[in-house]
Amino acid sequence: MSQDFNPQIPPVKSTDRQAQPEMLYLPETMQSWPWPRAVNCYHEQVSRESNAWIVSFRPLDERSQRAWNLCDFGLLSALVYPRASKEHLRTGTDLMSVLFLVDEYTDVKPQPIVEDIVKIAISAINNPGTPRPEGEIILGEIVRQFWVRAERNATPEAAKHFVESFTDYLQSVIVQAGARDDAKIHTVGEYFKTRRENVGVRVAFFPGELHISIPDYAFYHPIITELKYLIVDIVTLDNDMASYNKEQATGDDRYNILTVVMNQFNVSLPDAVDWAVRYHKELEISFLNGLKKVPSWGEDVDEQVAMYIEHIANWPRGSASWNFEGGRYFGSRGLEVQKTRCVPLLAKREVTHPNKEDIEVTNVDCL
Repeated sequence: MSQDFNPQIPPVKSTDRQAQPEMLYLPETMQSWPWPRAVNCYHEQVSRESNAWIVSFRPLDERSQRAWNLCDFGLLSALVYPRASKEHLRTGTDLMSVLFLVDEYTDVKPQPIVEDIVKIAISAINNPGTPRPEGEIILGEIVRQFWVRAERNATPEAAKHFVESFTDYLQSVIVQAGARDDAKIHTVGEYFKTRRENVGVRVAFFPGELHISIPDYAFYHPIITELKYLIVDIVTLDNDMASYNKEQATGDDRYNILTVVMNQFNVSLPDAVDWAVRYHKELEISFLNGLKKVPSWGEDVDEQVAMYIEHIANWPRGSASWNFEGGRYFGSRGLEVQKTRCVPLLAKREVTHPNKEDIEVTNVDCL
């Protein structure tokens, strides 16, 4: 899919990079976002069913199982798909676990191994009726079963869009692995070009499209494409700020916008946070202005496009809420962090295989 849009990136304050602070301050970025927090009413039941499905694949490898246990993906899907039907929420909840497991299986592996894992996932999504080979990693069967269930509830247009976006996502994971192998820190422009796919948000728009049939001439229209990627970038900024502490503590922060900005412009962490907040605001404005430019394709298509836009517009609110409520980044102290906005920076640890979920965050109040 084309990413030919270029929101105005704000300049970086030209201060010298100073000694890093002891505290990370997380500004409130969503105070003016028009879409409020909401939770799907089928949350608890669907979470139990989806969790039971994942647990049935035990044993997952120890690292993945430990990390998955700390993440409430049922809550995440309930927040980002608040108006989905029970069946569609199940698809969304299953998809969150699938994307998480792809990340877990690939994020500490060299590029050649990641390429092999990606081939398995692509094969599973394109051949859901074919049993996976004996001895293959369990991810292949998880992806296959996910798609068998999800495709039953999807319109042909939605199914087509998912296969395309899932394949783009998987290919971008290979690109990320190559950058990781080279210990490369991207520029801001390079970072967003690859991150727009491998963050997984675009593919995770799929459950909100299950019940609608948007023709390609509308779905891939430049204005709709821009709106989608603006939302992806907004979600990425909030996610990177929330995840930065654990990532920097394990040396796994090269692929984080705060590190990218600090490295490219030689500025301090507070300056990088300030840049991210200002860019976040620019993206918000661009999205709201973009809504006024959506073309008309006739009553039936317009109605479905409006439903889709409403769905993706809810994503920043739902995702930002989950950053504090889901347990992955702040453990049991997420609501405290959401209130104080302060996170003590953890000391860097010597680790062979970074595991962000091993780290507990202690919160203190801001003065």
